[in-house]
Amino acid sequence: MIFGVPFSRKDLELNPDLLVFDLQFFANDEGGEKTEEATPKKLDDARKEGQVAKSQELATAVTLIALFGSLKIFIGFIANNFSDSFGEYYNNIDQYSREVFNSNYAVAFINSAMGKILISCLPMFAIALVFAVVINVFQVKWQPTLKPLMPKFNKINPINGFKRMFSMDKLVELLKAVLKIGLIAYLAYSELTDTAGLVNSLYEMELFDAVALIGDTVISFGLRVAIIYLVIGLADYIYQKFKFNKDMRMTKQEIKDEFKQTEGDPKIKGQIRQKMREASQRRMMQQLPEADVVITNPTHLACAIKYDKEEAEAPVLLAKGADYLAKKIKEEAKKLDIPIVENKPLARMLYHNVELDEEIPEELYQMTAEVLAYVYSLKGEA
Repeated sequence: MIFGVPFSRKDLELNPDLLVFDLQFFANDEGGEKTEEATPKKLDDARKEGQVAKSQELATAVTLIALFGSLKIFIGFIANNFSDSFGEYYNNIDQYSREVFNSNYAVAFINSAMGKILISCLPMFAIALVFAVVINVFQVKWQPTLKPLMPKFNKINPINGFKRMFSMDKLVELLKAVLKIGLIAYLAYSELTDTAGLVNSLYEMELFDAVALIGDTVISFGLRVAIIYLVIGLADYIYQKFKFNKDMRMTKQEIKDEFKQTEGDPKIKGQIRQKMREASQRRMMQQLPEADVVITNPTHLACAIKYDKEEAEAPVLLAKGADYLAKKIKEEAKKLDIPIVENKPLARMLYHNVELDEEIPEELYQMTAEVLAYVYSLKGEA
């Protein structure tokens, strides 16, 4: 159908010059695809809601590197503390057996042992905590919010939950989980294969040598796992940034609506300006009876001035207007018997350079004084 007239393929074959218009081409695209980059306001609102591009794998990787790296650095300090604590408790084992070993004594003993263990591990945990905070601040910046913890009823909706189960996000999470499990399994197998001979000879080693070997193996394996996590985390962070920026895109209509909300609707702002002009005009007309003279263009402009030696050093502009408002000022001046003087240059300069209730500038003193002298002569004033 073209402009309400039905047609068929046969019509097109018989009339090859017939033009067919795709009316979708003329469709309004204001509410269409999200093709525009997110505005700073939308990004800031999203951050306040807790919506940010963040990779948990990256945070885990950095924390693991800090944990096992600090363990490698402080392993000597931790081993010495453990050795001293073990020696202290072992040397006093006879005293413990002779004492009445009741529940209070057991609790005190456990608290003492746990306290020494925590003190030994404190540097390692402190470094890991600092790195965990730093990497999270790096990803999401510093703006704490509790809104992500608030319950959202749309998450309870079973239909939305079913959609999330088969979303791209869940597919990516599944691929990450499979990749992590596969790589960690491979690393574990490789590490055990490399150290199988040493592990078999542990029973021939001294206690501290065996503990040191196990510690080195655990640290080496942990660092390798952390590096794998780091690679996955960096890739995931890039993906999360890309996905976040894509999700935050806006339509042209959304940008227009946001501009209206932040800057104000142009129609409303125009109405406000109109109300302000009307209020200013009413105030001018109320002050007009105090004017000494109205200076005109003579048809397009009108400016009313007042000169009171006791109140101001120079004449003050009480009212001004162009076209219709100028006509209204002149009509009101006639009713109030206020002199109307034609002076085109002075009227133009007063209208364009002096604001309401302001004193006229010095460069207009001479011209204004001549007009006032003429008005005073008409009134018979000195």
